[in-house]
Amino acid sequence: VDVAEPAARDRVSALGYALGYLGGGLAFLGLLAAVLRPDALGLSGPGAAVRFAFVAVAAWWALFSAPLARWVREAPGARGISWRAGTARLRQTLGEVRSHGPALRFLIAYWLYMDGVDTVVRMAVDYGLALGLGAGDLMKALLVTQFVGFPAAVAYGRLGERIGPKASILLGLGVYAGVTLWARGMSTPAEFYGLAVVIGLVQGGVQALSRSFFSRLVPPGRSAEFFGFYNLMGKFAAVLGPALMGAVGWWTGNPRDGVLAVTGLVIAGGIVLLGVPGAGKGRADAA
Repeated sequence: VDVAEPAARDRVSALGYALGYLGGGLAFLGLLAAVLRPDALGLSGPGAAVRFAFVAVAAWWALFSAPLARWVREAPGARGISWRAGTARLRQTLGEVRSHGPALRFLIAYWLYMDGVDTVVRMAVDYGLALGLGAGDLMKALLVTQFVGFPAAVAYGRLGERIGPKASILLGLGVYAGVTLWARGMSTPAEFYGLAVVIGLVQGGVQALSRSFFSRLVPPGRSAEFFGFYNLMGKFAAVLGPALMGAVGWWTGNPRDGVLAVTGLVIAGGIVLLGVPGAGKGRADAA
């Protein structure tokens, strides 16, 4: 909200996620090479390489956080608010979120479909192990998702400008629903790599456009409070999905059937999202 005009939010949000995928992929690739070949860095073994990786990640964060601290400016917040006043402000914001129908409906939709999306990502390792993939194969699949996600997120930002963020999110959710059905019948490692590619094509875009779409629903001057609830919904993602997967798998006697619960979450989130007023195309919003 503070760094982009409404007309550019889809593109800027998508670019942020795209660079995150690229940076995360490059860092992971470099540290993976260090763990596999510690002698190339003069390290005594894999254990020393892992310890080095923690230090390297901290340095990576510090390095790429510096531009944010140095050049990004945001509106100053209120100073000197007491704990009691802060609690009252939280209750007030909660009441405003509940009374602001479009934002509330979006948060419910976001919680449902992101629970499904995050469950797919987090349970992918278990699926890969069940298919007989080793740790190295799983790491390669993760890298595939990261590096496919970089250009795909950029393209998704352009798509959001062209057809609108809501339609683009719904398109991505349709792909995710198909992915979960595909995963249920998956039987070969090659299919797992294909799944990683498809997830990389839509994951960053759905995340980026969800953020930019919600920014259009936030009342002026209340972005910090409303995005606090948005982030809270994100933190609660992948809580309901794994529980439902286990319950459905136990009830049917087939663990693969559990993925149908994730399909249901994605579809339910999409249905709720349909009821959120469309924010239109990015450039149109600024008009």
